[in-house]
Amino acid sequence: MKQIRELLGYILGFVLFVVLIPVIMWLCSSRPSLVGANAAQIIMATVLIVMGLALSIWAIVYMRRVGDGNPMDAFGYEVAPRTKRLMTDGPYRLSRNPMLTGIFLYLIGCCVWLWTWQSVVVFIAFVIIMLVQVLSEEKRLLRDFGDDYETYCKKVGRFLPFKF
Repeated sequence: MKQIRELLGYILGFVLFVVLIPVIMWLCSSRPSLVGANAAQIIMATVLIVMGLALSIWAIVYMRRVGDGNPMDAFGYEVAPRTKRLMTDGPYRLSRNPMLTGIFLYLIGCCVWLWTWQSVVVFIAFVIIMLVQVLSEEKRLLRDFGDDYETYCKKVGRFLPFKF
């Protein structure tokens, strides 16, 4: 049952982040042609999309292998089994949320490909919703890991390797 629940969590994440959000961007943009972008847009978008997906996949695989779980809660609901240890190395040395950082890069690539203000608005709305989610998740991580998590937060940025 644990494996089925975990698999469903990954499938849900894929459908939501990799499929549904870009489709919403496309629909809100009045369904522009996906082949109408110029070569520079396509190259830049492809680089961002591949980098974003690579970072997210690296973080997911690393979390699964080393952390033996997944840190994601969906606003307090455990989507997949929670990690049993605080992740501070691998992709987590670059960002406290490398899965989400990768998805942000992926979606920025989608915005570049579509090249519409509507896709940017959808992206910004998504970032705001995810920021609320991350802040909620950080409270749980602080409860679970205490001072270790606090020290980690001082060293590594929420989404970028550096802190503002």
